[in-house]
Amino acid sequence: MQDHSVLAIALLLNFLCQARAQLAPAIYVFGDSTVDAGNNNFLPTVVRANFPPYGRDFDSSVATGRFCNGRTSTDYLANLVGLPYAPAYLDPQAQGSSIVRGVNFATSGSGFYEKTAVPFNVPGLSGQIEWFSKYKSKLIGMVGQANASDIVSKALVAISTGSNDYINNYYLNPLTQKMFDPDTYRAMLIESFANFVKDLYGLGARRIAVVSLAPLGCVPSQVTLFNHGELQCVEDHNQDAVLFNAALQSTVNSIKDGFPGLRLAYVDIYTLFTNVLANPGKYGFQQTLTGCCGTGRLEVSILCNMHSPGTCTDASKYVFWDSFHPTDAMNKLIANAALSQGAPQLL
Repeated sequence: MQDHSVLAIALLLNFLCQARAQLAPAIYVFGDSTVDAGNNNFLPTVVRANFPPYGRDFDSSVATGRFCNGRTSTDYLANLVGLPYAPAYLDPQAQGSSIVRGVNFATSGSGFYEKTAVPFNVPGLSGQIEWFSKYKSKLIGMVGQANASDIVSKALVAISTGSNDYINNYYLNPLTQKMFDPDTYRAMLIESFANFVKDLYGLGARRIAVVSLAPLGCVPSQVTLFNHGELQCVEDHNQDAVLFNAALQSTVNSIKDGFPGLRLAYVDIYTLFTNVLANPGKYGFQQTLTGCCGTGRLEVSILCNMHSPGTCTDASKYVFWDSFHPTDAMNKLIANAALSQGAPQLL
């Protein structure tokens, strides 16, 4: 028997043994910095988080490129369904058995709109789907066509993106505002989502969850930039999120009918954030509209570093880690919400 055949059998047996305790055989993650596991570390971009204090509460206190003090929501979600963290696709160590049970394709700075990713020099969803296609070919080479198709069809696919389309594009870019009025822009983003689901379906994915936008106007950077010093949410931005989420949920409900066997779930985190921000003490939080890193008002990526003055000592008391991203503690709540909402439809 050839060596590659022996390896394929060994990988498959190992996978089958582990799958017994899993709710899904694998997890695939797509999106932006809310779920990036370190792909940007290997891209020519300044949008990175592979340095302290990022990762200070992660396993072994390592800064992996996650935009968080610890784990992302999809890290927690993977563990909840019995899987290890999905490794970043571009990580040189993401090889062999480590990728059979999942891969993370997310890139920080990207969005539903392809041009959102361009200023950050990272792939958008089209690039991520290309990576997924190459990954599937590699998986087929390891476990065979039938087994690979079975894994992909039963895997949990998580999509978390869209915030950059507003926060780092529409709200800051006059050219985008000139090209699209708010309704047209929202419709374009939703169409991009629908096309992405079709692409995933075409590659064999059948269990897909998409996460709603959080209240954009309560993100610390938006509070700082648009509320003239007042520490309160920007209601216009929250309304944009509400309208987008309604359109996203409607599309999720309608698109399933056109794709036999597709299970597509909408995960509402807007309500979770609203509840946490309204009653933080109930969830163990003390700080809501400022992040832990530095002043918590504008620090993110390279601005959030070991020399940022004022960084908190206990991030678990904060909803936001930096001026854009949730803490490990908040990500755990997001993952629990995703599982409770998505499991009845997907698993």
